[in-house]
Amino acid sequence: MKKTDKKITAFALILFVISAVLVYFVNHYIPFMMDDEWYSTLLYSDEKINSLSDVINAQIWHWHNWGGRSITHGLLQLILMCGESFADVLNTVFLFILSLSAVLVSGVSSGCRIKNPAYIFVTYGLILGLCANWKMSMFWQAGAANYLYITVFILLFIFCYLREAGGITSHKDITPLKGITFWIIPLGIISGWSNENMGPVCFILSVITMILLKKDGKKIRAWMLEGSVLSLFGSIMCIAAPGNFVRSAENYQDIGILWKTFLRFYYESTAVFKHQILTVTVLSFILIMSIWGLGIALTLSEKMLLAASFLSWGAMILSPHYPDRATFGTMCLMICVIISRSALMIRQKKEVALPLFLGSLIIWLKGLYDLCDFLANVFYWIR
Repeated sequence: MKKTDKKITAFALILFVISAVLVYFVNHYIPFMMDDEWYSTLLYSDEKINSLSDVINAQIWHWHNWGGRSITHGLLQLILMCGESFADVLNTVFLFILSLSAVLVSGVSSGCRIKNPAYIFVTYGLILGLCANWKMSMFWQAGAANYLYITVFILLFIFCYLREAGGITSHKDITPLKGITFWIIPLGIISGWSNENMGPVCFILSVITMILLKKDGKKIRAWMLEGSVLSLFGSIMCIAAPGNFVRSAENYQDIGILWKTFLRFYYESTAVFKHQILTVTVLSFILIMSIWGLGIALTLSEKMLLAASFLSWGAMILSPHYPDRATFGTMCLMICVIISRSALMIRQKKEVALPLFLGSLIIWLKGLYDLCDFLANVFYWIR
């Protein structure tokens, strides 16, 4: 089995390197487009942004007149100001950081110390292969800022609280992360002030963790209250921004409550049975195999992640639109459970490592196909 593990790790590393190279070149050949051109200006005028103060002024106007995602769009403007070459490299690096963040969450969820780097590489492949709209979520610059980058902060915030939740089931005291009292401040604000469905999920998870700790007779640390309150503050600032109501008023159509209700449920169903059907299928297979096949019960943290996935999906019923790219955060939460369950399955029955890897390989190849298909069209290899 050790030889098999080494072969899997080596093969995963090779695929990761190939994937990373393709990701970079796809980023290179996808230009700034659509909203990118508008966000490279002051928004209220055609003047290009040239400084941090320009970004702050633009986002103040944006918050009052167009939407509440000031953190994500402020980050977008800073990146646009640095140019396309910088964005190409940053997008490539952040996809790896997102994979690493998902594995951190998965490890603390399963109670396993995930040491094998193959998990990071496989997670990288799953993100590429399971993404409902890879181009608009990770390569379109505005999409990357709203989903790729911000999901890293969301997962890191969740990781901090799931570490504490892990201490409930194991009855062990969790050593606090160094300096968390200070860096939970920006992390809480950013994770909450992210997007309309994922921000509230971060707050709810933090509250659930503290309630469980209290019921278990454990101490609620000061940083946990701090992060939770700041996450709530960020969510309110994102959702209650005056610009959201201005934008809604401009796009308002009186179609009647029944038709509106039908459309909301239609978009919710489309998100599951079209945009995320592959992720849901993989997750369902892993859950069936691990729970009923191997008798491995869900951990508390996995239950919380599954609940967060459901909430992030269900919260979009409050939105008049549910584009495929908006399922990105929900997908990442489900991937965390997939990796967590896989780690537990392999720990109990090492023989499943190879079949699980081969299954993930098919999904990975699907992601590589999408990238290669794009590049083939760019170079006119496909006519």
